[in-house]
Amino acid sequence: MTKFRKTHLIFITTISFLCLSFTANAFADNTLHHQLSDEGQALLGKMIASDRRSDKHKARDKYRHPAQTIKFFGLEPDMTAVEIWPGGQGGWYRSILEPYLAEKGKYIPVRSRSDFPEHLGHVPYGDVDMVLIFRAHGFIMKKPAISEYVKTIYSMLKPGGVMAIVDHAGDENIPQSKDPEGDNGYINESHFRGIALEAGFKFLAESGINRNPKDTKNHPKGVWSLPPTLSGSFPLTDERAKYLAIGESDRFTVKFYKPE
Repeated sequence: MTKFRKTHLIFITTISFLCLSFTANAFADNTLHHQLSDEGQALLGKMIASDRRSDKHKARDKYRHPAQTIKFFGLEPDMTAVEIWPGGQGGWYRSILEPYLAEKGKYIPVRSRSDFPEHLGHVPYGDVDMVLIFRAHGFIMKKPAISEYVKTIYSMLKPGGVMAIVDHAGDENIPQSKDPEGDNGYINESHFRGIALEAGFKFLAESGINRNPKDTKNHPKGVWSLPPTLSGSFPLTDERAKYLAIGESDRFTVKFYKPE
């Protein structure tokens, strides 16, 4: 190969690499800084304030921050979204998201009693805009391995699609190996992030929206000592008052994307 050809090849390769890098970075930057449209924000506010939501659900808005969380995730009303283990028709986030997506988008629940992470006939694999996971550590920490679930979620998403998760944040000073099945109800954010990256996802952004520094994560009944479960304490006792004062758990809020 002549010196000219070799130099030309290096030049072309370098330009191609820079173009690919620019495209990937531009995509990540656009997705990272995506602001929910005015239409989306108005409709989301309407769904959160809807009389169809129970007073019991609305009372938890101060802990779960649905408006800020969905805005951070960037879920538009014309998207196709899968929610993992949403509960029945009365699922907390489902009661907001299903009507929010009803007119222009599509809401697809994946129930805890389904064959997930096996193939599910009602999910359009490779064509989903966003997969949402809210406090579903049951599948994250139990068998089969969490990696199998995350790989399946990856296959559900279209290129550029987002995996969005909120879950009880474990104590990062205690390795996940000390509680590999999450018996205390918490999962280390770093543990989940590592599995997501290994599955091929790219980290996009994190938010402190659902953080609660009052949560020590050291409770007799684990996360279930706290509201809303309040397991192990009795009404009108100092112990119950202590957990009510803490509020709901400290939670990480993170989003990843499937590369183009």
